[in-house]
Amino acid sequence: MPITRLNHAVLYVRDVERSVAFYTDVLGFRVLGVLPEGFRGAAFLQAPGSTNDHDLGLFEIGSAAAASPAGRGGAVGLYHLAWEVDTLAELDRLAARLSEAGALVGASDHGTTKSLYAKDPDGLEFELFWTVPEGQPAGTRPLDLEHELSRRGL
Repeated sequence: MPITRLNHAVLYVRDVERSVAFYTDVLGFRVLGVLPEGFRGAAFLQAPGSTNDHDLGLFEIGSAAAASPAGRGGAVGLYHLAWEVDTLAELDRLAARLSEAGALVGASDHGTTKSLYAKDPDGLEFELFWTVPEGQPAGTRPLDLEHELSRRGL
């Protein structure tokens, strides 16, 4: 039985309310359910346009939680999650939202995708990308989003 896609991700966060605010206000996720404090605080969110029962689970572990060491000092762990948007204009809109929130940390043109990289309030990195219909692998270079929008008449 082949795997066809990733259905959801679950993240440990310091403050579930702060994380819910970020994912709903900045990325437009919708809250589906929240568990009471006795469960350490948890929330389940759905991305706009998703048909999944949830796309993101958030479990609170408290303000004293250490930052993830993944990628630093030889520690293994998850680097980032990547979510696809349906249009280049939507990627541009989200670039502005992420910048306003102080969360945008990078942008890349991979030839086959145009990507934004950002961090949530706990410093967990994620990618938002648009798939280029005629894209060809081209390594990684800086993304000029304004040029791409202009080139495509947007």
